[in-house]
Amino acid sequence: MEEEEFVAIMKISLPVGIIIAIVGGISIILMCAYGGEWRKSQRIRRKLRMQGIKGPPPSSFLHGNLPDINRINKSAHHQQAEAVQTNSYDGARHHPHPHQELDFTASLFPCFEHWRKQYGLVYTYSTRMKQHLYVNQPELVTEMNKIMTLDLGKPTHVTKNLAPLLGNGILRSNGLSWAHQRKLVAAEFFMDKVKGMVGLMIESAQPLLKKWEELVEEEGGTAEVEVNKDLRTLAADVISRVCFGHSYSKGKQVFSKLRFMQTTMSKHGTFLFGVKGLWDKINFLKKKENEVSMKEMETQIESLIWELVEERKLECSEKPCLEKDLMQLLLEAAAIDEGLPKNSGKQFVVDNCKNIYFAGHETIAITASWCLMLLAKYPQWQTRVRDEIVELFPTGIPDADSLPLLKTLNMVIQEVLRLYPAAAFVSREAYEDIQIGNLHVPKGVCLWSLIPAMNRDPENWGQDANEFKPERFSEGLSKACKYPQAYVPFGLGPRTCLGKNFAIVQLKVVLALIISKFSFSLSPSYKHSPKYRMIIEPEYGVHILIRKI
Repeated sequence: MEEEEFVAIMKISLPVGIIIAIVGGISIILMCAYGGEWRKSQRIRRKLRMQGIKGPPPSSFLHGNLPDINRINKSAHHQQAEAVQTNSYDGARHHPHPHQELDFTASLFPCFEHWRKQYGLVYTYSTRMKQHLYVNQPELVTEMNKIMTLDLGKPTHVTKNLAPLLGNGILRSNGLSWAHQRKLVAAEFFMDKVKGMVGLMIESAQPLLKKWEELVEEEGGTAEVEVNKDLRTLAADVISRVCFGHSYSKGKQVFSKLRFMQTTMSKHGTFLFGVKGLWDKINFLKKKENEVSMKEMETQIESLIWELVEERKLECSEKPCLEKDLMQLLLEAAAIDEGLPKNSGKQFVVDNCKNIYFAGHETIAITASWCLMLLAKYPQWQTRVRDEIVELFPTGIPDADSLPLLKTLNMVIQEVLRLYPAAAFVSREAYEDIQIGNLHVPKGVCLWSLIPAMNRDPENWGQDANEFKPERFSEGLSKACKYPQAYVPFGLGPRTCLGKNFAIVQLKVVLALIISKFSFSLSPSYKHSPKYRMIIEPEYGVHILIRKI
C-alpha cells in the first residue's frame, strides 16, 4: 500500500516539478535579458557622464527616473489646478507686468525645468532601460538640427505610442520610408503652390466671418466668441480643400475622431514616457467617453478616410482635374508602390491622409487662437496691424503677392510662435553612435530639446524674454536674438516642418480678414491656462469680445 501511495505521489509531483523547472528557467532567461539591458543602459550612462554630463540618479532599478517624473509632474499639476481655480492664471487680469506673459514651461513640463535648474542646459536621465539626453544649449541644438544622416530619427518609443493616431505616415515614420514620403508631400507645400491656395483660404473663411457678423448683430453690437473652435473648423476646411479636393463637411467625422484620439491619448497618461500608474489606467478605462477602444476608433477613421478616397477617385475618373491635389499624388504613389513595403498601398494613402488632416489644421488653428488672444490683450498692436492691412488691402481682401508686405503682422506671428509655440519638443533618437558638436551620443540615446524653454531663455532673448514685444523681429530673426538657430517653431535643417509656408500664409490670410472686419478684446471669462495635448493649446479655449468695424 505504501509503495502504491509513493507511486501516486510521484505521478502528481512529476508534472509539478516540470512546471516549476520551466517557470524557473523562464525567470532566469528574463532576468538575464533584463540584466543585459540594464547593464547596457548603465554603460551608455557612464559614457555620457565621462563627458561631464550629469543628471538625476535612477530612483528605481526597474523604471529609472519614471517615479521621479510622475512625482514632480503630479505636484506641479496640482499646484497649477489650484492656481487656475483661484484665477491667478487669468490672462486678462493677473500678470506681474503689463507686457509680460506668464512662463508656463515649469507648469507643463515640470520635470525638465526642475532638473534644468539643478544640472544646466544639458543633462541625462532614464525611463526604464532607455537613456535620455536633455539638450537646450543653443549651439548643440543648432548642430543637432543640421544633421542630414538617417541615423538620427524620431524616438521609437514615442512613435510606437502614436501609432493609432498617425499610422506610419510622414509624422511618425523614419529612415527611407520617411525620406520617400517627405519627397512626395513636400512638393505640395512649396511657396509657388501655396500662393495658389490663397483664393481657397479666403473662400473658406467667409462662413466664419458671416457667422461672427450675424452674432454681433444679434447681440446688439458686441458678442463673445470662443474663437479656437471656429478657427479649428476653418483650418480643417482649408486643408480639406487644398489637399484632398473636398470641404470640411465631408471630412467632419474624421477631424472629430482624430481630435478625440488626440485628447484621449493625452489624458491616458503621458505618451512621451508611457502610462502613469495602474490606478490611473483603470480609472481611464472606466470613463464612459473612453468605452470605444483606441483600436476601434482607429478602424473607424481609416474606413471614413478610405470612403473619401474612393469618392475622390470616382470624381477624377468622371472629370479629370487640370492640377493634381495631394490625394491624387498619394494614390499614384501607392499604385507605383515605389519605396513602400509590399501590399501597403492603401495603408500608405490612409496614414498620410491622417497625418495631413491632423497636422494641417490643429497647429494653425491653435496659433491663430493665441494670436487673437494676444492682439486682444494688446490693442495697440491690433491697431497697428489693422492700419497696415487697410493700407495694403483697401478692400479688406488680401492677395498672394502682397502678403509678404505685411511686416507688422509677420512680427506679431513670429512673437506669438516664440511665446506660445504649438510644438513643445524637438525629439530625436540616435540609431547609431553619432557626433553632435563636441558631444558623442551613443546609439539608443533619445535627445530632447524643449522649445518653450529655448524661446524664453534670457541668455538668448534678453531680460524681456517673457514680454510680448513683436518689435524684436523688426529687423528679422538674425537681429531678434543672440542664437537665431535656436528659434525652431517649425524645426530646422532637413526635418523642417514641410507645412511651414502653408501655415504662415494661412495665418496671414485668416488674421488679415478677421482684423480688417472686427475689433476685439479679452472676455472676462477667459482663463489663461496653456495645456499640453501633443501641442500647446488653451485648456479652456480663447474667449474674446468682438465688435464689427
